[in-house]
Formats: sequence, C-alpha cells, structure tokens
Amino acid sequence: MKRVLVTGATGFVGRHTLAPLTARGYEVHAASSRARVEETDARAARVEVETTRDVRGEETTREVSWHACDLLRKGAAAELVAEVRPTHLLHMAWYAEPGKFWTADVNTEWVRASRELFDEFARRGGERVVASGTCAEYAWGHGEGICTEGETPLQPSTLYGMSKLVAYNALVSRAQSGDFSVAWGRIFFLYGPHEHPARLVSSVIRALLRGERVALTHGRQVRDFLHVEDVASAFVALLDTEVEGPVNIASGRAVTLRDLIERIADALDGRQLVDFGARPAPEGEPPVLVADVRRLREEVGWRPRYDLDEGLRRTIAWWREREGVGDDG
Repeated sequence: MKRVLVTGATGFVGRHTLAPLTARGYEVHAASSRARVEETDARAARVEVETTRDVRGEETTREVSWHACDLLRKGAAAELVAEVRPTHLLHMAWYAEPGKFWTADVNTEWVRASRELFDEFARRGGERVVASGTCAEYAWGHGEGICTEGETPLQPSTLYGMSKLVAYNALVSRAQSGDFSVAWGRIFFLYGPHEHPARLVSSVIRALLRGERVALTHGRQVRDFLHVEDVASAFVALLDTEVEGPVNIASGRAVTLRDLIERIADALDGRQLVDFGARPAPEGEPPVLVADVRRLREEVGWRPRYDLDEGLRRTIAWWREREGVGDDG
C-alpha cells in the first residue's frame, strides 16, 4: 500500500490534501508542529476518523494518522521518517506568516530541515517526493510576465524565494544519487477556506462582511489565482503520477486585482466600500505574474474544479459562517 507522509498538514494547503489522498487509496500520515496529538511526545501518533461538512452540507470522512513534529528541531525529520517509513512524501511545511515570510531568517532553517527530511526519506527507501515551491523563484517582470517551467529564468528577489529555490536544488541533487522521483509544485496565488485573515481575499471579505471600508492599491496588477482545494488537488494528482521536475500550480488565467476585488464586492453588495488607489502599490511589484500551466494540464492531466466565481462564492460562504454573519449582512 502507498504510505504518504504529509508535512505541514494543518497548514492552508496541507489540510486540504488529506481527503483526496485517502480517496486515492493512500495510507495517510499527517505531520505538523500543531498536530492534534499529545505535544509532550513528539513521536506519538494516533489514528483519527474525521468527518467534515463543507458549505453545501456534503460530508467527507477520512482516516489519518497524526504526528506532532517540529521539523526545525535537528533530528526530528529522521525520527519522523523512521517511524512512518513512507513510500511517498508530500512536503508542504514552511514558514508562511503574511507580511513576514518574504524576509524572515527562519527561511534558511527550513532549507536545512527540508534537506534533512529529503536525506532521511532517501535513506529509508522512499519512492517519490512532491514538495511545494513558489512563483517567487522566478525572475518577476521577465518578458510578458508569463512564467514557464524550464524557460523563465530563476532569479528570486526575496529570501523566501531564494530559500525555496535552494531547497529545490537540494532535492534534485539528492534524487540524482537515489532511487526516488521528484516533482516540485510552484504555487502562484491562492485563496479559500482557512486562509490567514490578513491575506488579500480573506481580509477583503471579512471587512465587507462587517461593513468596513477597504483601502487598496490601483488594482491593475495582473495575477493568477486558484482556489486552495484545487491547489491541494493538483499536488495530490502530481504525487500520483511519474511527472518530474518543476510544475506550475495555478489556473493559467489572468485576472486583475481590481476585477477580483470587484467580484467579491458585488457578491457582498459592497462596491461603495472599496477604495482603489487609497494605498500605494509596493515598489518593484511586477505588473503581470501568471503561470503557464501546460505541464499541469497535459502531463499531469489535471483540471481545476472551481472557476473564480464559484471559488469566491464558496470562500465567502465559509467566512460568513466563520464570522457569524447571515446572508442579509
């Protein structure tokens, strides 16, 4: 049986990979420093059968073995892999505090921890690794802003992007001396349930639900957004193939931030609360950042479940329930 270890399993993307993994027949072992096991025993695990209900009332049941593990502690990755002995590894764990992760020194610690994880996985005879990268590995502003694997230069401008790229190179190097295959999913822009409240989509939804004004930049930036459940689904699909190397995880569809925000505002009858141009755009921000998703669609054979309007509708419904706000505001 395929046994997968998912790191960062309580994170924004990681939590959404568990149900599709079990649906594909994996024995799922979920690891997180915040995992729902006794914190006093970092190697303890228990099996949980979880039933969750989405905004449409549909139930999903999944069986997951949870492991509490702080991967930044030296030796923790070796202990975890020795305990689980996974055939597959889905490495989603990283520091992601909004506004801080771009320059945080802890990025370099995650490079070290990731190397330790990859080395131990290889030593224990693992078969396949898929890890989460970022569009910040690319040279932003190159050409027309369309990022293509193997063609667009890799020239990160942030410590976060540089650290992810170093981790990717370390993984590829380790795979060359082992018997396991490697794929690297470069995430672009995402949104959806369980998003950090300070991120763009969630912060706008929360403000409009409360009837608060929203100060934004001009909104002409062109980006590529994908619902988090689709992001997770794409990673699981990638894990379940033999596709190797970098693969963009995105919709491949360009949307301006103005269009994105106006769709949210229209759904919440809040256009009058949105102030475009009230804040300056960050210096050096690329005008266009969109993914070429031909590898994802043609080689992985994956398609998104949600278009932007449906994804936003579901996200708004989730935040309504979370904030305790009815449909009438």
